[in-house]
Amino acid sequence: MTAAAHGTVDLHMHSTASDGSATPAAVVAAAHAAGLAAIALTDHDTLAGVREARAAAAPLGLRVIAGVELSAVDAGGAEIHVLGLHITRPEPLERALDVFRTARRERALEIVERLNALGVPVTREAVLAEAGDAAIGRPHVARALMAGGWVKDFREAFDRWLGAGRPAFVEKRRLSMPEAFALIHDAGGLAVYAHPGYDGTRERVAAFAAEGMDGLEVRHPGHSASETSRLAALAEQLGLLPSGGSDWHGAAEGSRVVGCMNVPAAWLERQEARVRDRLAHAVPA
Repeated sequence: MTAAAHGTVDLHMHSTASDGSATPAAVVAAAHAAGLAAIALTDHDTLAGVREARAAAAPLGLRVIAGVELSAVDAGGAEIHVLGLHITRPEPLERALDVFRTARRERALEIVERLNALGVPVTREAVLAEAGDAAIGRPHVARALMAGGWVKDFREAFDRWLGAGRPAFVEKRRLSMPEAFALIHDAGGLAVYAHPGYDGTRERVAAFAAEGMDGLEVRHPGHSASETSRLAALAEQLGLLPSGGSDWHGAAEGSRVVGCMNVPAAWLERQEARVRDRLAHAVPA
């Protein structure tokens, strides 16, 4: 039985517009082959791939939800990823994202400088070439390190050089959770706590909900069965919208398969109902 027969969707996917290995059109092709009814393209700090994805999806009858993934920090300084789903007013968000992308580039070049000082002669040109037009990030540095033969794979790149606390690590621009929620809401979207896992405690999730968070990514490949059940119950108890997806970055992801989380289309319908309700009750500017 195909995914479409179950009415399943995938609301967390990445493309070459950020750190994925498949173009937006290729993401759509993979989703169509998996029989999905709809996907959300949620690249890091950019909406650049949405137009291409929608153009590729139109003749296939596949829906593409405009999304983004932001990195923010909670009150204790811990990094949290936030999905912005159902973006309908992209202009204010795009202006903010342009600032983030500039900060991403500066961070990547500072990482290169640190690597050079540590005796790793990777060049800024190599890293920028790996990124192309995408929102640059540490995975592009890792790919340049792999291409140059300084590490054998992503794991070694992060464990040895790029991970938090490692010699070439550079902190990224910090965005608070309320700021992330406000940016997404100003763009007409819903703010969803991405892959919370065991860090998604009731106390933390309730605090984010009080700050304006709309939903919780219940189904994710990084969650155990018990975590998925707990998060589903927590979302229900706190009145948060459930969401889920494969967090697919391309064929190289291995165990993460497009549509693997079997996210029901009913969850997407609930999200869209919330968007319509918010729009109906919006106060005119």
